[in-house]
Amino acid sequence: MNSVLDIPEVAALDARRGLVRIPPELDVPLTNRVRSIIDTPEFRRLARISQLGFVALVYPAAIHTRFEHSLGVYRLALLFLKHLGHDPRFVRAVGPEHGELFLVTALLHDLGHWPFCHPIEDIRLAGVPNHEMFANSFLLEGEIADVLRNEWSISPRDVVSLLSEKPRDPTSRLLGSMLSGPIDIDKMDYLFRDSLHAGVPYGRHYDQPRLIGSLCLNHSGDGLAVTEKGKTATELLVFARYVMFSEVYWHHGVRSATAMLQRAFYLLHDALDLDSLFRMAEGPMIAELEQAAGAGPAADLLGGLFGPTRRLYKRLAQYSFFEHREVYERLARRPYPWLVACAEQFAAILCTALGCVVAPHEVLFDAPPIQREMEIDVDIYYAKEDRYRPLAEVSPVVRTLAKEQFDDYVKRVRIFVHPRLAEDARRVPRLSDLVLEAAARTER
Repeated sequence: MNSVLDIPEVAALDARRGLVRIPPELDVPLTNRVRSIIDTPEFRRLARISQLGFVALVYPAAIHTRFEHSLGVYRLALLFLKHLGHDPRFVRAVGPEHGELFLVTALLHDLGHWPFCHPIEDIRLAGVPNHEMFANSFLLEGEIADVLRNEWSISPRDVVSLLSEKPRDPTSRLLGSMLSGPIDIDKMDYLFRDSLHAGVPYGRHYDQPRLIGSLCLNHSGDGLAVTEKGKTATELLVFARYVMFSEVYWHHGVRSATAMLQRAFYLLHDALDLDSLFRMAEGPMIAELEQAAGAGPAADLLGGLFGPTRRLYKRLAQYSFFEHREVYERLARRPYPWLVACAEQFAAILCTALGCVVAPHEVLFDAPPIQREMEIDVDIYYAKEDRYRPLAEVSPVVRTLAKEQFDDYVKRVRIFVHPRLAEDARRVPRLSDLVLEAAARTER
């Protein structure tokens, strides 16, 4: 093979055989060595892990899996290589062996995910691994490792390095940015696919073919840029991400369910074998959590999520960066154990205000996690000037959404309470003052 265009999987894009169909009417070419990866038990496990978890409690059709998403990301990786394979600078930097490494890493990028992975990672508890690092146990030994060595002539260690280690050379930085960067195959697929299955238009309102067709290398050659023709498509990708977080990922119903799971996991995690738990598919993991909960407070939380009747906690109050900023800044990006302690202080205050028993687990504080979302900014290449300009410099949309703290405008602080408390609790005066009192008590 002389270039990435000679890689069999890239050539198979136009062969019209050995295809598997994924929504929406997209064909993914599968060669024998790709099938050898996706037929392993470790990869098939992704077919039993939902991509969006609790989003389906609000958007019922959002039940697609990480298996489907992985195939979508792999297809985009093929399209990236097909386009960039005609770029002389890319061809000089990325040989066929690098292209094959990029393809298998794209296919395997979510291998370390477990059910409800992001909510659990967000609370940053001791003993909970980063999912990229957790993938190492699936990659470095076992069936997938054998397939990589024997059928792809790829070292599993190189896949691990590209997935989870800091790149050490320009080619690795370029491939890494294509996997996880301002414009990457993961983001482009999940925004589109999540929007499709949720039944909302927001994540699909960017011109994906136009964006891919305008990709080029940045000035230093170690990352992607976009030609002037792709500027509008890139702006729309930025806006799609903003609206998907606002309307789907951080919908108050989704966050209620997320807060319920996080508190249940927090109550149970010391009694769980996390390495075993995180290797399970969704159904067995839920069963394991329910068994560990027994008749304790976590059982009430898990029953509302996974029991025969959906019983989500009700939103009592909401605070944002631009409304009630004092409360927002007091609670946002706090360590999760502090947030739990603050919620328990508020439960005690609410108990007095209502004149009834309020159990500690019946009040949940949900706040933006410590880790912020990656900003989307990328250079735009103006061929006539032979000049690169940052997208934020030439786009008021990106300057607002990417540079003025995206997280602060889509992620709110919310207080959820058990449904039995909601009606009476909403009549309690000066709720904001009571929240600040709870925070002050927690800090004493």
